[in-house]
Amino acid sequence: MPDATFSVAVFSVRLFLSVWQDNPNAACLDFIPHLSSFVSLSPVITQFMADKTIHLHRHDLPPSLDIGPIIAIDTETMGLNHHRDRLCLIQISAGDGHAHLVQIVPERLGGKGADCPNLKRLLSNPGCVKLMHYARFDVGILQNALGIAMSNVKCTKIAAKLVRTFTDRHGLKDLCRDLLGVEISKQQQSSDWGAPELTPEQMAYAASDVLYLHALWNRLEGLLIREDRLALAEACFAFLPARARLDYLGYDEPDIFSH
Repeated sequence: MPDATFSVAVFSVRLFLSVWQDNPNAACLDFIPHLSSFVSLSPVITQFMADKTIHLHRHDLPPSLDIGPIIAIDTETMGLNHHRDRLCLIQISAGDGHAHLVQIVPERLGGKGADCPNLKRLLSNPGCVKLMHYARFDVGILQNALGIAMSNVKCTKIAAKLVRTFTDRHGLKDLCRDLLGVEISKQQQSSDWGAPELTPEQMAYAASDVLYLHALWNRLEGLLIREDRLALAEACFAFLPARARLDYLGYDEPDIFSH
């Protein structure tokens, strides 16, 4: 993808054809408003899907983007080793059906690396609530790769473990199915996220990791209140940046809290 101002909009052909079969006029009316995306000049790839819109940004978020006070965040990396594997993609959603994906490209590959001031300003804003699933990893990679300090984080995995003590299924796929009735795919979980061009399947997978976190947190917060464990959860969340820092310094194996 050249680093020039351009825009490519990809409308879901499957969705268009399914609507066209039932009502050609409705299909056209739904498609035409998005035509401007094909000719606009901005460094964004926009992919329209059945119930969500995915925006892929190169290097940073647009300076004019107002994403709200509560955001869902996830990351994609080359692997799970903070010292070896680089940060490739950051997914953000305001819970409005839009997912903003930011590609982080190293300078040696023609990118800007950690030079993403708009993104860093958002992630380090203490007034912004940040929803994550397994925040321990994401907070760690974001703090280390971007050189920021994060706070006001809430982790749906920790929340689930505190209240769903009747099961050991605390993965995002399980929680979305059990609490929201939503099935999400994990087929692209092991994927080359460092590729210069992401496939539509990769983009859809990455977006699904943030599009449901607001609804999921609302359900889990209610359960935390019901079980009188919200204060305990908040204490766990507040410790996450320090826990991530300990992991990066090598205090995870053996765990500093173990005997």
